[in-house]
This record gives sequence, C-alpha cells and structure tokens, in this order.
Amino acid sequence: MAFMTTADGTEIFYKDWGSGQPIVFHHGWPLSADDWDSQMLFFLHKGYRVIAHDRRGHGRSTQTAHGNEMDTYADDVAALAEALDLREAVHIGHSTGGGEVARYLGRHGTDRAAKAVLIGAVPPIMVRTESNPGGLPIEVFDGFRAALAANRAQFFVDVPTGPFYGYNRPGAEASQGVIQNWWRQGMMGGTKAHYDCIKAFSETDFTEDLKKIDIPVLVMHGDDDQIVPFADSAPLSAKLLPMGTLKVYEGLRMAVARRIPASSTRTFSRSSRAEPGSRRRHRRGTQLPCGVPRSRRMASRGNSTGTGRAPSAHPGGGTRDHSRHCLQAHRPDSLRDPPDSDKQGAVCAEGVAMGPRWVPPRICRICGHVGWATARATAMRAATGGEQASRSSDRWNRAGTGPIASKMTNSSDMRAQE
Repeated sequence: MAFMTTADGTEIFYKDWGSGQPIVFHHGWPLSADDWDSQMLFFLHKGYRVIAHDRRGHGRSTQTAHGNEMDTYADDVAALAEALDLREAVHIGHSTGGGEVARYLGRHGTDRAAKAVLIGAVPPIMVRTESNPGGLPIEVFDGFRAALAANRAQFFVDVPTGPFYGYNRPGAEASQGVIQNWWRQGMMGGTKAHYDCIKAFSETDFTEDLKKIDIPVLVMHGDDDQIVPFADSAPLSAKLLPMGTLKVYEGLRMAVARRIPASSTRTFSRSSRAEPGSRRRHRRGTQLPCGVPRSRRMASRGNSTGTGRAPSAHPGGGTRDHSRHCLQAHRPDSLRDPPDSDKQGAVCAEGVAMGPRWVPPRICRICGHVGWATARATAMRAATGGEQASRSSDRWNRAGTGPIASKMTNSSDMRAQE
C-alpha cells in the first residue's frame, strides 16, 4: 500500500492508478478512498490517471488526534499533490470531500489544478448562522456527535440504511452490500477524527474559498439530498464560483455519484471537460441565430427531423437541427419518469420547444444544456433565475423539523439518524 508522510508525521494512504491527466477524488465523511472505486475504474479505462486518498483519521491513514479540520485537510492534499507532482489535475469532491476541494483550491491556489467538481458538497456552509439563515440548526450536528460517541457501530448502520442512499424513501430497494461497505469504511477510521470532522464539515464557512477559485467548477447535487440540503448548498456555491456550473439531479439523494446510471456518469465526464456556461459545439457545425450550434449535416437534410415527428418552434430559426439532436441525446435510459401530467410541453433547458414527446433528463450533445425541462420545470427555472427549485427545501428551512432533527428529537437511543 502507498503512503505519503505529511510535515507533522501523519501517514496518508492513497491509490494512484494509470497515467494521463490526473483526476483526484476526495471522499465524504466518514468514508475512505474506497468509496470512489467504481468511478476510479471508469475514468481509468478512459485513459486518465486516477488518485484517491484516505483523509487523515479516516480509512488506512493515521488515526490522528489533531489536525482534524479543513485547513489541515487542505494542507494534506497540497502535500500529496506535490509529492505526486500532479499537474492540470481535476479535483472531484463528494460531501465533506467537496469542502476539502474548496478549501484546498482557496488556500493553495489553482496552479496545479485544471478543473473541479463538487458533488453533493457541503459548501458554502451547512450550519445555521446569522449570515446563513437557511442552514441546519446546530442541534442536528450535536446529535450526530452524541450518536457517534454513544454507539458508533450502530450509527454507521443507521445512516446508510436510511437517509444517505435514500433507502428510507417509499419504494426504495436497499442494497445490503452497499450498506455494509459504507459501515466497513466508516469503522476503519478513528473515532476522534470522525467526531472532530463533524464540526469541520458543518461549521466551516467556504464562502471566501469559492470566490477565489478561478478555474471551471461543476456543481452536481441531487434535489432530494437528506444530508446536505440542496437549497442551502449547490445553488449558493454555483453563484459564488467565478466559473461555476450547476447540474441538478431531480429525485436523487446524497450519493449522487453512486446513484446516477452509467449513462449519466458519461454525461458527467463530458460536462467536466466543457467550459462552464459554454455550449458544446458540433466540430463541423455553425451557430444558428439563437446561438444553438447547427450541424452542417442536418442542414443538408432540409426539413427532415429524423424523428418521424413534425419539427417544433425554435426562436430565431433552425428548428429541426436543434430538435432532432436534443431528441437524439435524450434517450429513454434516463433517471426516472415524471408523472403523466409532466409529459406535455417538452422543452430543453434553453426553453426551446422540442415537440409533444417528453424528453428525459440528459445533456444535449449539441447545445450542452440539460434536457430535463418540461413546461413546469422550465417555469421553475425562470422563477429561480435559472436554477431548479428543491422540492424538499421547505422542510429543511424550519428549525428542528427536518428529517435529521426530527429523528434526533424523537429517538431516545438516537440510532436512526437521517
């Protein structure tokens, strides 16, 4: 096994596979580098060099009694990047790992980094404060600490069994293998480090870090996240980032990277390469008057959409090109079907009508926009300035009434944390 020793003598375990542009994965609390195994294999086979480390006090790294806070976590990442001589790296952080990425880039700069991805991440700040009235009350995190100190082994069963993977939702099918793997990773780490890390991920304010990050950052979040509430995290981070792009997965929970299908992981791979806010242009095409790239091949086909349906209206012309390509990109192997009432008035994220057929959530291969939008979803975007509204935000914005707080209050043994 490979280890790197920091200036204070802490041994940091890491995996380093392959060659090519490096992708560095940062895990969440209280897990380890193993949580990224599937994604590491995926990108390894795509020709990348993939690296993941166990944060100090977690997994196989030293079970530290000190330095269990974001500044030191970021310093450890900087030491690892220097030891491995990482250049043009893409840093991908999930949950607490997203906070680690933000603090690393804000504290040490972006000279060694090319891009970053924050997935279900804790920034800007989780806890409720005067400047963050939509955050979770401190009592939620006090309950975390109490449950961990009382019976960590049971606590690390209850979290993945319930809210982390959304297995507490009606109709959800729990995977015992996934739950046991979560427990295994958690129990490998040190109790003191896990205890301290709760403060680190909940009370650290990453606002200034996000403002300093001058490279493209993709912010991905599930809007049914029961651990890091969507409304007080991803949309705010995307606004603070100079080059931030927000990608919302409707109906998905905390473990976005695990729960999205392989097809969406490929979409994530393509999106992480694209410049934030830019459209993915067809290499052989030109732009339509509305700014949507046009395929020369499609232009030569006249009025045919290639879909068997009449072309739909497109402001500025070029109806058939945009409609056909969006319908090509939005295949039925999507995340989920909405209610029948949502299957009318399908449009892409630009508000471009694409005919009567409902379009599943995928990224358009031509314009680079999310094609989830039904008429209702587009209205939601317009009302929120281009961001999707969280269906669950209201219950989190009421003090002590969110899933975590209610469980903490009502459970005497505090075992069923959400």
